[in-house]
Amino acid sequence: MLSCQRPYASVNVAPTWASVLLICALTAAGCGRQQPSAPPPAAPDTPPQVAPEEPVAAAPAPPAAPAPSVLVALPSPATPAIAPDAVAKVGAPAPEFALPDTAGRLTRLSEAKGKVVVLEWYNPDCPFVKHAHTEGGLVDRAARATAEGVVWLAINSGAPGMQGHGQARNQESIAEYKLGHPVLLDEGGAVGKAYGATNTPHLFIIDSTGVLVYAGALDNLPYGEQTDEGPPRHYVDEALAALSAGQPVSAPTTKAWGCSVKYAL
Repeated sequence: MLSCQRPYASVNVAPTWASVLLICALTAAGCGRQQPSAPPPAAPDTPPQVAPEEPVAAAPAPPAAPAPSVLVALPSPATPAIAPDAVAKVGAPAPEFALPDTAGRLTRLSEAKGKVVVLEWYNPDCPFVKHAHTEGGLVDRAARATAEGVVWLAINSGAPGMQGHGQARNQESIAEYKLGHPVLLDEGGAVGKAYGATNTPHLFIIDSTGVLVYAGALDNLPYGEQTDEGPPRHYVDEALAALSAGQPVSAPTTKAWGCSVKYAL
């Protein structure tokens, strides 16, 4: 006879095969037989976590280029400003020349062909020039002349290192004296010497045919003081008025006054 133990009271009953099988099954379930543990839950199907990369600092930008200077390069001193044998004479054609202004633009006398031209020898730091442009006869003289179609050019023949020399100083003086015309730079002095300029201011007038018709002083009132007997004379005014009327200039040459032109020594 088959038997199967269980933790219950014995029953004296002859078991059948079916009951024996049932009892053994129940005994196996209740006798502490351990069931296999459930497998651990599967890891979620997600990509592995990656630590964020440290941001890379951008390379420093290159330093900005310096702002261009307001001054520009002037033509080379080797550029001939005037023919080496040129000599200006009243009553003869005025010698052609080419000089840079304070902005670097090359100005040629021939650009004013067919017009009356006034050349004013200039030094912004000469006391006579300062007085003439702030209190004397040049305060608005150029502006009145250019309004009537005259071309007015100031020329500085001062050499490097001399009083009133330099692109920057002369450019500054345009605003200082409220000039409406250019200042040309004759650093080598070739144009000034060809025209015979000796003083600042020294004025030269060329008529519309290109002939030099006046060379001399602005007036006879340097510093507002008369230099000779007789009434005040405004020589440049008189010469321009004569040309406008189609008349010859009555006093084509006079003695210039002012500072000496600061040519190279």
